[in-house]
Amino acid sequence: MSEKSINTRKINTRKIITWEINTGEINTGEIDVSEISAGIITKKGGKPMKPDKKFPLFIVSGASGVGKSTMCEILFKKETDYIVLESDILWQEVFNTPQDNYRNFREVWMTMCANVSQIGMPVVLCGCGIPEQFEICDAREYFTQIHYLAVVCETPILEKRMREGRGIQEEDWIRSSVSFNLWLRENASKTQPQITLLDNTNLTPEEAAEEADKWIRKQGW
Repeated sequence: MSEKSINTRKINTRKIITWEINTGEINTGEIDVSEISAGIITKKGGKPMKPDKKFPLFIVSGASGVGKSTMCEILFKKETDYIVLESDILWQEVFNTPQDNYRNFREVWMTMCANVSQIGMPVVLCGCGIPEQFEICDAREYFTQIHYLAVVCETPILEKRMREGRGIQEEDWIRSSVSFNLWLRENASKTQPQITLLDNTNLTPEEAAEEADKWIRKQGW
């Protein structure tokens, strides 16, 4: 697997990400991580409100170009029983830390999802990732369970979708996506927790969204 390659080493770090919600500015700094349960503080140094209503978190993963974002956009526009979010909207270069498995990026998103869930509905988070990147996070304590769904398809279909559907010509990107797609197909049953696969090779985006919705509701909350 090469797409956002996995590093299982868990590290203790004092590096922290701060995000100014009014401007979107993201900075790094230092803080005693023993004082907080997840990697977010305000620029003024205050602690975040700690979520007290626990719901499951649903992670929808998949390789670039496989169709997960299109599927999740359909759910985003249609569903009213859960909230669908796209993880890429907060991506910044400061989060590009494969050496610690993108830990701060996961912490930020999990804490965000937990706070959003306080409205009384669970969150479905769409983006590339696997269980070991989420299960080690401090913010894991905010959720009753994390359920994992990965959208996959046959390799020739994935390549066609990337080249013709999205106009991607970068061979390294295509190879990386194909590699991650194959990794998911071969290892979904070996992860902890296991990943449920949704093969959309022969499905329209609408049909895939319907299957994903059935899976989400079957887990319950």
